[in-house]
Parts: sequence; structure tokens; C-alpha cells
Amino acid sequence: MTEIPPPPRPVLVIVDGANVVGSVPDGWWRDRKGAAVRLRDRLAEHGVPGRAADEVEIVLVVEGAARGVESVPGVRVESAPGSGDDLIAALAAAAADRPVLVVTADRGLRHRVTATGAGVTGPRTVRP
Repeated sequence: MTEIPPPPRPVLVIVDGANVVGSVPDGWWRDRKGAAVRLRDRLAEHGVPGRAADEVEIVLVVEGAARGVESVPGVRVESAPGSGDDLIAALAAAAADRPVLVVTADRGLRHRVTATGAGVTGPRTVRP
């Protein structure tokens, strides 16, 4: 009898909240937590373009004044106790056994996560 292989694991999409929010000068600095909530809600509604909802697991990493944003169905929110970049790098390294895509424009972070095998894409991937 032939065994059926398990279905592929969804791509872990880790979104650098501070970097993505900061990529558009829309006044986000006046309400960092509100900007993170809007990004979370946009991710929950639209997901990652080009990928079905069941093909991705979205994690939004927030830091600083944006800490405390709650998770919603479709988007898990992780509040970094310190540097958001450190948490993103740790999440990417911990998931090295599955496909990982990090959404950021931060060059230093891009180098850190690609060293763990993660792919990277820019903020425009998830911003309108």
C-alpha cells in the first residue's frame, strides 16, 4: 500500500510591522499602535497577494508603541519584547524546516533571515 504524503505546510509569512508601516508616509507616527492594527486588518482581509489563505500562515511582528495589538483570525501578532528584528530572525530560524517568507525592506534583517534559508520580499507585497 502506498502511503499518501502529508500536505505541504503553509508558507510562514513574517511581516516586519514597523518596516511595512513606515514604508508609507501616511501619518503612522502619530498613532503607531493604530497603524499596526490597520496593517493587521488589511493582512487579515487581503492576505498575501498571489497566495490562497490556506497556503500561508501570517505572523505580524510589532514592537515599541505598537506592542499589545491582538491577533485576529488569519493573522497572529507577536509583540517583540525588545528588537522586532531580533524576534523576526528568531522566528525565521525556528521555522527553518518549512518555507519562510519575510516581508521587510531592512537590509540588515534581510541578510539575517536569508542566512536561515528564508526568502524575502518588500513591503509593497502587502501594502496597497
